[in-house]
Amino acid sequence: MAGEEERSRPSAGGSAAPSDWLTLGQAAKYLGVAQSTIRKWSDGGRLPAFYTPGGHRRFRRGDLDRFLGSSRGGAVPASRVLIVDDDDGLRSFLRAALEGDGCVVREAASAEEGLAALDEELPDLILLDVEMPRMNGLEMLQRVRERHGVETIPVVMFSGKVEAEEAAEEAGAQAFIGKPFDPAQLLASTRQLLRARP
Repeated sequence: MAGEEERSRPSAGGSAAPSDWLTLGQAAKYLGVAQSTIRKWSDGGRLPAFYTPGGHRRFRRGDLDRFLGSSRGGAVPASRVLIVDDDDGLRSFLRAALEGDGCVVREAASAEEGLAALDEELPDLILLDVEMPRMNGLEMLQRVRERHGVETIPVVMFSGKVEAEEAAEEAGAQAFIGKPFDPAQLLASTRQLLRARP
């Protein structure tokens, strides 16, 4: 089959064993990003890619490891945090606090935007408001678990309603902070969860 030819072809292009070659989907999973992001990086020359006669990309595992090391100037890659909240001011505040702590932050103004962001790149942590219009944070968390697996991504949830804490924990959130919250408490929870990442 053509697909089998494509899988075996990359080993002829270098000395690496076939298991050291990854498909586009495998490379995306290895780096924790969407396939479209991998395409963009390889098209832009940031990530070396090899092409089969059929035009399919293949990636060396060593190149991916080097890319991970160099993507942050040779340092350990910064933690990626996704903030999902319909309050613009709160998102800006959280972004400033987390970027000051060395995190790479992405914002989403709704659960729908948050799910779309996850399809592009998986973060190391999600900060998620419970109360949002259309789809609330608990519904979003359920979809995240369905799409990406239980406990794949740590989640800290917020709400001005204290009774939401139990629902958040039942939905699988690793932490819950009531609003208005103490920024130091937020950063402490964030650091603790990020340190626990493998």
